[in-house]
Formats: sequence, structure tokens, C-alpha cells
Amino acid sequence: GAAEIIVAGGVESMTRSPWVMPKPESAYPRGPQTAYDTALGWRLVNPKMAEMYGTLQMGETAERVAQKYEVSREEQDAFALRSHQRAVAAQKSGRLAEEIVPVDVPQKKGEALRIKEDEGPRPDSSLEALAKLTPAFANNGSVTAGNSSPLNDGATALVLMSAEGARKRGLEPLARLVAAAAVGVHPDYMGIGPLPSSLKALEKAGLDTKQMDVVELNEAFASQSLACVRLLGLDEERVNVNGGAIALGHPLGCSGARLVSTLVREMVHRDSRYGLATMCIGVGQGIASIWERD
Repeated sequence: GAAEIIVAGGVESMTRSPWVMPKPESAYPRGPQTAYDTALGWRLVNPKMAEMYGTLQMGETAERVAQKYEVSREEQDAFALRSHQRAVAAQKSGRLAEEIVPVDVPQKKGEALRIKEDEGPRPDSSLEALAKLTPAFANNGSVTAGNSSPLNDGATALVLMSAEGARKRGLEPLARLVAAAAVGVHPDYMGIGPLPSSLKALEKAGLDTKQMDVVELNEAFASQSLACVRLLGLDEERVNVNGGAIALGHPLGCSGARLVSTLVREMVHRDSRYGLATMCIGVGQGIASIWERD
């Protein structure tokens, strides 16, 4: 009852993310100043957080998850390959085109370049190629550029409306939001956030994972995705059926809305009743939402 119509979404340009400086302690600071790359989120560390938890990079937290939940390099690479294969198949079938708005990019010469599909999916990806990549965040680690989500630009928007508002406008809703939850987790294992948030959302909805016909779980890293899938007891054949963020990309500001958009449209295609969208959030959170079609 808080609102009748809401437009929700976000935009992210990770390839053009700015360098930022912390607020100075004095009006005219002297001496060297530190600038932070914000491609993976705002890197202005709260001193109290650093004292309590340290300052691991997200890739380092993915290594922690892989070690704690015993997710092997081979399993991560196989998961990444499957993400690309599913995304490529979805592109070829036209399944993803219905949720993409083409964007014209002006060029220095000639006509504008029309971008009408995600650039991330790699039809030439293979286990052999993925196995050749070196660990990106730890010596003798298992997390690589190939089994992690890439840097991407993107934008997504959703329209949320009350049932009465839709009826008044002659609109047929695609799905109904049943429940949602956000949960905090230890920052060192931020990738496990989808586990407690999904369980909390399912509890609020009075449902369980076996009733979820389709699941969109953000693939920040293969290690955390696999850990969450296993701990939630999800059927991998129902998870990210059109590929996930490892192939499609993970523009931070729009990933949540992208997951819901893809989920709901897949529910329509499959005539599904229930769907789950869930993702981890940097610095130690998870968020999840349950959707239903009558």
C-alpha cells in the first residue's frame, strides 16, 4: 500500500567507473592522497569495518568460499562453461532478445553501432581454454577470470504495480511478488549471501526450494554459485537456464532487476508457478525474492 506504481532498476558502467578520493580530514589537505578504483564497487573502507573484518577483495572472498565449501577448480570451470553454453543457445534461439532494448552507439565515422545482444557469451569457450587460466586472486587458488563474472556496462528497469492499478489500466501482470528478504553475512564469505536470504524469503512465503520451478542466482563467481546451489538443494537444471552473469555480465547497479526480468519471462515461457531470484552483495549481504504466476 506504500505506492501504486514503482519503476525499479539501475544502471552501471563498470568500464568507465571513476577513481574516487575519500573525504579529507581538513579543508586543504597536503601531501599524497589515495584514490580508489570503483569498478568493483565503492572502495572507501570504513575504518571500523577494516578493524573488525579486514578488507578482502571480492575475488578473495570467492576463494574463501571455494575452500570452506570444497568447490574444486574443475567444478568451477565446468559451471562457467555451462553458463556460456546456455547463454549462447539462448541468444541463438532469440529467447534473450525479448528482454533487451537495442542501443545505438555513435561512432567517429559512419552510422551508429547498434548493440542488440550481450557481448559476454563466448561460443568458443571450452574446458581446455578455461583450465589454462591462472588464478586471479591467490597463489594456488581456484578462482580465475574465466570462472568469475566480467566487467560490464548495462541498465535494467522494471515496473511494479498494484493489482488494482494494473486492472484500471487494462494491463496483465507477468508475475506477482510474493516475498523478499535481505540478510547479512560475514564479509569474508559474502558470496554465500543467497543461502540465508533465499531461506528467509521462502519461509516468509511458506514455500520451499522444491517448489521453485525456475531460479535466477547471480553468478558473481562460480565458487559461490555452486556453494549456494548445493546448500539450498537446488536442481541445477532449473538454475540460470539461459546462462548467468559469468557469461552475460554483472553490471552491479542493474543485476538485481536483470535477474528478476529474466526470471519472470522464463516463468512465462515455461508456464511456471513459482520462481526465485537471489544474489550476493559485496561487503556481506544476500537478497532474494519469490515470484508467482497464477
